[in-house]
Amino acid sequence: MRIVFFGTPLFAVPTLAALLASSHQVVAIVTQPDKPRGRGQKVSDAPVKALALERGLPVLQPERLTRALDADFGALGADLGVVAAYGKILPEWLLTTPRLGMINVHASLLPKYRGAAPVHRAVINGDPQTGVTIMRVVKALDAGPMMARAVRPIGVNESSEVVERDLAALGAALLVEVVEAVAAGHGVEEPQDDGAATYAPRLTKDEGLLDFSAPAMTVHNRIRGLRPWPTAFTFLRGKRLVIHQGRVSERHAIDAEPGTCVAAGAAGITIACGDGRAVDVLHLQPEGRREMTARDYLAGHGVLAGQRFG
Repeated sequence: MRIVFFGTPLFAVPTLAALLASSHQVVAIVTQPDKPRGRGQKVSDAPVKALALERGLPVLQPERLTRALDADFGALGADLGVVAAYGKILPEWLLTTPRLGMINVHASLLPKYRGAAPVHRAVINGDPQTGVTIMRVVKALDAGPMMARAVRPIGVNESSEVVERDLAALGAALLVEVVEAVAAGHGVEEPQDDGAATYAPRLTKDEGLLDFSAPAMTVHNRIRGLRPWPTAFTFLRGKRLVIHQGRVSERHAIDAEPGTCVAAGAAGITIACGDGRAVDVLHLQPEGRREMTARDYLAGHGVLAGQRFG
């Protein structure tokens, strides 16, 4: 089949690579316009565009998906559209442009976590598992019938970054299986239970502020769920500290105000939480500095025991 691929970030790269290795032809890539990236905010190619250029594929980067593009997409003669983290809502006219419509790789076990940040929300909420769903794209957000699903457990200390990386590979393999079924004319579609749907809204920087009055596991889940962006943070002595990695401490029955440092050493910086337990901060980043271990941070900041975070 002739396939048009819609995708932008690193999550979409395994799916594109899997399609390129299949027996089908990727006739064009549609990706977000270039924008500043990284610490220097230099304009650079997003991961999907970089792979497309490397393979010599036509790349389309429309600012808006207006009806004026109808002829351009129609000229591609696509049998199928495949979407993986494109980053824009597809208009209804575009959904029917490919002969067999469009399908999407979504990083959750639908109908749970429709929306922009399904992996991060699953980790923040402490879910024991997540997965990937291949679904048909319809006008309503992530509401189309499901064509295949695969489950992945979430380890208690795993970050969103790790889970999303694995789901990208899992989704790529599953997508190719679905494309083969569609090509053979025996794809199966199962309607979602809209009554069981939940929403995973886009992350904001403000969500990173840690509340140590919450239970230790809640704090820990927020730290790992917001990795790699927007990251969790707190304040110490009026200065912002980004918390990159932690764990729930083995200490129990801690008699200290939430946010109080109750220990600091090679095992990490232990901060009391609201349920009588604590979190151990393992990797952190002071303002204007690189990420470092708790041990390295302590080497330059003296005694922290008794200090308040927050």
